[in-house]
Amino acid sequence: MPNQAASPAALRQPLRTTRAPLYTPQERARRDASVWTLIQGVLAPVQFFVFLVSLALVLRYLATGQGEHAAALSVLVKTLTLYTIMVTGCIWEKVVFDRWLFAPAFYWEDMFSMGVLALHTAYVVAWFTGWLGTTQQMWLALAAYASYAINATQFILKLRAARLDHAASRAAGAAA
Repeated sequence: MPNQAASPAALRQPLRTTRAPLYTPQERARRDASVWTLIQGVLAPVQFFVFLVSLALVLRYLATGQGEHAAALSVLVKTLTLYTIMVTGCIWEKVVFDRWLFAPAFYWEDMFSMGVLALHTAYVVAWFTGWLGTTQQMWLALAAYASYAINATQFILKLRAARLDHAASRAAGAAA
């Protein structure tokens, strides 16, 4: 058999994998028509802003020992915004995918979200019961925030995939 080395141009081509589109045409239509899509679109940046402010307050407390009350309150506000976006996200999934949670298109994001909720809830329990000291509570908050950052990245990548799917389907429609 002759040596069939790939050409340099072929090596530079991105590897393309085939995957199912994120939304069926019906799901995309339900997504686009739902008020819950707008609500999620508003809550996500609000939650991210609350996260950034709270992160700064928690880091300030850990670095200086100052601002304990503000840091603790900010984590509670962040947890409230997380629960709000999770509940409205469940409603959104029900409208779009006819499942309250764990729709196949968002299964792994939802699974990881359970861990995010668990860490935030553990912080609230520790704060309310005094189960951990303040410094330990703030480290727990940072663990919750790290998990939130990973989860937010998952959702951003999923949003990007949906946009790429839509652009590809529009291009295929235009070519036909």
